[in-house]
This record gives sequence, C-alpha cells and structure tokens, in this order.
Amino acid sequence: MSKRDILLRKPAPAYGRLREGAWERAEAFAEEYKAFLDAGKTERNCVREAVLQAEKRGYARLAPGTAQTHFYAERHGKALILVRTGTKPAAAGLRIVAAHIDSPRIDLKPYPLYEKDGFALFKTHYYGGIKKYHWLTAPLELRGVVYLRDGTAVSIAPAENEPVLFISDVLPHLGKEQEKKAVSEAFPGESLNVTVGTVPDREEAGGPAPGDERIKLAVLSLLNRRYGMTEHDFQSAELCLVPAGRARDAGLDASMIAAYGQDDRSCAYAAMRALFDAPEPEYTGVCILADKEEIGSEGVTGMQSAFFDTVLEGVCLSQGGTLRECYQNSFCFSGDVTNAFDPNFPDVSDPQNNARLGYGPCVMKATGRGGKSGSSDASAETMSRTRRLLDGADVCWQMGELGKVDAGGGGTVAKYLAMRNIEVVDVGVPVLNMHAPTEVTAKIDCFETYRAFAALYNDR
Repeated sequence: MSKRDILLRKPAPAYGRLREGAWERAEAFAEEYKAFLDAGKTERNCVREAVLQAEKRGYARLAPGTAQTHFYAERHGKALILVRTGTKPAAAGLRIVAAHIDSPRIDLKPYPLYEKDGFALFKTHYYGGIKKYHWLTAPLELRGVVYLRDGTAVSIAPAENEPVLFISDVLPHLGKEQEKKAVSEAFPGESLNVTVGTVPDREEAGGPAPGDERIKLAVLSLLNRRYGMTEHDFQSAELCLVPAGRARDAGLDASMIAAYGQDDRSCAYAAMRALFDAPEPEYTGVCILADKEEIGSEGVTGMQSAFFDTVLEGVCLSQGGTLRECYQNSFCFSGDVTNAFDPNFPDVSDPQNNARLGYGPCVMKATGRGGKSGSSDASAETMSRTRRLLDGADVCWQMGELGKVDAGGGGTVAKYLAMRNIEVVDVGVPVLNMHAPTEVTAKIDCFETYRAFAALYNDR
C-alpha cells in the first residue's frame, strides 16, 4: 500500500463500496420507509404507526411493576420511547438513538375559520423554520385531533381522493410590487390563509344576504357531519396542514426519495427498525422519538421533558441501579439529518466539510450557530468510539458540518441528552430541500443510517 493510500482521505460514494446484496436490501428498506412516511404525516401519526409496528414484534405498553423485556411508553400520542432490555443491567449503560418526529408545517389558529369576499378560509400559524413561499400553491391536507365538548377525541385525516386545500399566491402578471420586496417581507405569516370553500350553505340559500357567513356555515356543517364538531371545538383541537401526496422515488435512476417530513422521520424510522431488528442485545436498547425539536424541544413531549427520564428511571430502579449511574455509562446517537451539498447553491457550504448525498450517514461533531452556540460539541473520545463502532460494522459514513460557519446553522436534540450526562454525537441522513414541503434523500443514505444505528444497538 502506497503512502498516498495510507495517509490521504479518499471520500467516495457509498454505491462504490456496497457489499453483495446491499443495494437490493436498500431498495427493500426504502419501500418500507416510504410506507412509514405516508402513514406518519404528523407526530401523532408517527407514534400510532410506530406502536402498531412495535406491537407486531411483541412490544407491549409499559406496565410498571411487571417484568418486561420489550415495551413502549407514549406521552399525549406525540412522543414515544421504545425499550428492549439487555443481558447486562441498566446501570452498565444504555444504547440510545434519539430522533424527532415533528416537522415544519402550517398549524391552524385557535379560531381559524372565517369568511371573506366569497371564500371560506383558515387563519394559520406556521410551525418551525420554513421559507413561507414554499407553501404557497402547494396541495395541502388537513390532519390532527379534535376533542369535542364531551371529551371525545376525533382523529382527522383525509380520505382517499380527498379534495386538497391550498394557500393562494398572486399571479406573476400582477406581482411586480411583491417582487420588489425582500423574501422576509413579501410573504408575511399572517397572509398564509388557507382556502377551504366557496359554496354557501344550501339550507341557508334563501335566507340571509350574501356575506352573512353562509360559506363559513357550509364548511362548519361539513365538519359537523363528518366529525361531530362545532366551531367551539377548535378550542380543544390540534389541526395542521401538511403536504398532500405520497412519498415517491426521485431521479430517473430512482436512487432518491422525495417526500414530506424526512427531517427527521428518515432517522426516526431507521432508529426504530434498527432496534426491532437487533439480535438479543447485551446493553439495553432505547429508541426515543421526540416531539417539538423544530421549536426548541420544549413542552412535555419535547426532548427537554422529564417524561423520558421517568420511564428510564423505572427501568434502572427495577434492576437495582440509579438513573444517574445509568446515564453516565450510556452512549447515544442523536439521529438527526443534516444538509446535503447542493451544486445549485454551493456558496453556503464548505465543500470539504459538507455532507454529500449518497455517501452514507453524516456524523456531525458539532451543530449550533456561529461559534458552535447551542451545540454539545462531541469530544475526541466520543468521536473515537463512534469511528470504531461504524468502521467495525463496515458502515459507509462521512463527516460534515451544517454549511459555512457564519452562513446560519441549526440544532438537534443532542445537547439535551448531553445535559443528562449522556455521551452523544449527531448521526443522520443528508437531505436536500430541508424544511420544504418536498425533501429529498438518497436511498443508500437511509439504509446505511439504519445500519449505523444497528451497530450501536449491537455494541458489545
């Protein structure tokens, strides 16, 4: 082997390093992953689908005080923890993959429905970091849950071939003034109003004069017939607009996946599947699917919540250990996506230190903004351990950072795990079009991320 071979790093696409049969497995994994994306358009949908898949594999709801080897616990249907106990006590440490299942979207305001100029519309409040113009004219669908006056919970999801909703935009022929404005000013949040109907209530057709909320009444009548709700029930509802349509193969070579919500459901699905598929582990395996990452991991379902500690404390106490001891001996991959280098926008990235589509999962030592603000900044010891885990499992992987130092930045749940004294580093899928209604990943990156998480769960 030459000096060049020994000393120089040689980044190469994962396709050129695949083992026999790996591409076929990656294709099969991609089909199952796309089905998960279609079933999991919201965090509630994700939890529901994950629980269904877990129960098929013998996982049961947590029953404190009973001996369980495969169990799960959920919080408000929006955060989930899956646990598979190992042969070693929990005090020896856990093997954790934590991902988030919320994605940028358009939420409805508490009193969303109004009528104006012959239209019924929803007023909205966008969720997470979005480019607002991405959502104009995109086909949208209504999803969520409504609690009726008597406390009955009603799930709302589109039926097959359901009509789509949309946010309108001014036509280019009349958009000269709009084009003069900065993007941040041209699309104010208060203008993201969703068109939902144009026909007056038929029973009121001969009644009040036009403009007396007859179109709004028609929409409410439809919601009442379908879900039993009235306008008052918006007060106890979580309703949002997400992109309509299914996950699709992308590229003439079908090497990529185009779908909504791959940040961060690509990592969430890989983490869940890796835990399900692992052989009997030595260390207890934990998969955390958290909510609210896109707005700071807040609330009782976010990664800052004590919900996850409460569940894991029960595991530790049942085995004669303490939660602090358990955390100190644990190792975690914060499963979150990063940006993939985009040749259309090269100026925001450092090509030498940016993840590439098709090169496997990206390990990010630090996220944050500017001078690593808001980052846990993994230690050399953590990075050494990560290298040995991934190389030992023959995973195709790469290292990178989230664009140029002062170009922007972003965060993950890693710092909230580090605050618990858990050794952690970010590992995740590179994504094009991040936070847009349609995000793009490479099939091989999704599969190799699954293999990276499996390597952690199989740690011995």
